[in-house]
Amino acid sequence: MAMLAKGPYKQHQFQLVGLKGLSEKQIDVHLKLYAGYVTNVNTLNERLAGMAKEGKVGTPEWAEVTRRLGFEYDGMVLHEYYFGNLKAGGSVLAPDSALGKAMAESFGSIEAWMTDFRGIAMMRGVGWAVLFQDPVTGWLSNHWLSLHQEGAPVGFKPILACDVWEHAFLVDYVPAERPKYLDAFFANVDWAAAEQRLLAAGPVRPIG
Repeated sequence: MAMLAKGPYKQHQFQLVGLKGLSEKQIDVHLKLYAGYVTNVNTLNERLAGMAKEGKVGTPEWAEVTRRLGFEYDGMVLHEYYFGNLKAGGSVLAPDSALGKAMAESFGSIEAWMTDFRGIAMMRGVGWAVLFQDPVTGWLSNHWLSLHQEGAPVGFKPILACDVWEHAFLVDYVPAERPKYLDAFFANVDWAAAEQRLLAAGPVRPIG
């Protein structure tokens, strides 16, 4: 994967002041980590483009950089989903909203979805809890992603992303306080942003 002619990826800017339960220092630390992913993606793309010109495609070094790019790229994008579905004070998830109805259809109720999502976010280890939409059926499902590029169903649309790597909360909470972090996360979820992703997913493809 060589760098596109349009130029390098740019760091997105997020207005995340005044979040409930997540300090400005915590967010600042997290945003700097995200900035590192953007930088690394651009650096790896440049290296791969250079290796291609030097005839190094297929070498062990080229293979390692190629594999690393998946981790860095997905780390960049997942953080953009994460920060993009947060705002100070959050918002209300209305049962009669498109997202609320989709959750109820897929899980039985919004409460059942929440139980499942939090259960995944509390799994041992570090990773991501992500709500996806199946582009074929329109069905919603929650998934655990470990190393960014591992566990994501190919082609599914991310609707809500929660970072549960410890860097996401360790400034404000000790590791055993992950439930408190999740409370803070949901206190700041911008459900309108999540619903916009659902609606932007496009028409559901027919099966077969």
